[in-house]
Amino acid sequence: MELTTVWFGLIAVLWIGYFVLEGFDFGVGMLLPLVPRSEEERGTLLKTIGPVWDGNEVWLIVAGGATFAAFPAWYATMFSGFYVALLLVLVCLIVRVCSFEWRTKSESPRWRTAWTWANTIGSLGAALIWGVGLAALLYGTPIDSDGDFAGGLADLFSPYTVAAGVAVVLLFAFHGATFLTLRVTGELADRAGSTA
Repeated sequence: MELTTVWFGLIAVLWIGYFVLEGFDFGVGMLLPLVPRSEEERGTLLKTIGPVWDGNEVWLIVAGGATFAAFPAWYATMFSGFYVALLLVLVCLIVRVCSFEWRTKSESPRWRTAWTWANTIGSLGAALIWGVGLAALLYGTPIDSDGDFAGGLADLFSPYTVAAGVAVVLLFAFHGATFLTLRVTGELADRAGSTA
């Protein structure tokens, strides 16, 4: 087996690990305005992912680093072509991080509602952009003879990639809802199950 095949397999495992582990995390964030009925229940939902949400993002860092280390030309082409999309993912992730940390800094209902929606929008936005980006890689992106990206942000969007982005959002929401059925009890678990 060639070293490139081993590295490709390792990178695939790292990206799969990121999407599986961060998927339920994004899903719970997307369900924050829908499943809980009270502030206490929202707190319960956030506590289910509290111990793991930041650890799950380590998979993203390691996957990106491994891609850069093993396939620098692929990394350069992919990251230059998806620069704006990756920047938007980064903004969504930063908004999510801030929402976890700042949501509890005030007892004001408006404050908590704003940060709950920030978490939801960050989770939904990141999931949608990841889905569109991965589908664009599968669908094909314009690359010139030097291996450089030869398109713009609009080239990442087609009916196929948008449908895939929506599918990833729905998959992560389902993943989050099923995760909640395992982590919470009572009426909250029933609502999460019916949402799934």
